[in-house]
Amino acid sequence: MNIYVGNISFQLDESSLEAAFAEYGTVDSARIITDRATGRSKGFGFVEMADQAEGETAVQELNGKELEGRPLKVNEARPREERPSRPRY
Repeated sequence: MNIYVGNISFQLDESSLEAAFAEYGTVDSARIITDRATGRSKGFGFVEMADQAEGETAVQELNGKELEGRPLKVNEARPREERPSRPRY
């Protein structure tokens, strides 16, 4: 199950994010999305969990839970929408 995690503290690292979800089951991966230019966190990420039921439990338990001083926004990730490509100048 692919899970969207928003409102992540800028100080949180991927291993801490993974540890928060590991309490509810097996985590395949945890990624925090970063800005290409600066390398800073964009404040959201994705966690992939092997088991659907464990993922659903993690979503229910962690949505709204405070982590590093910020309440997480957690839900099942939607498929990425195709965006029209912009010309690069």
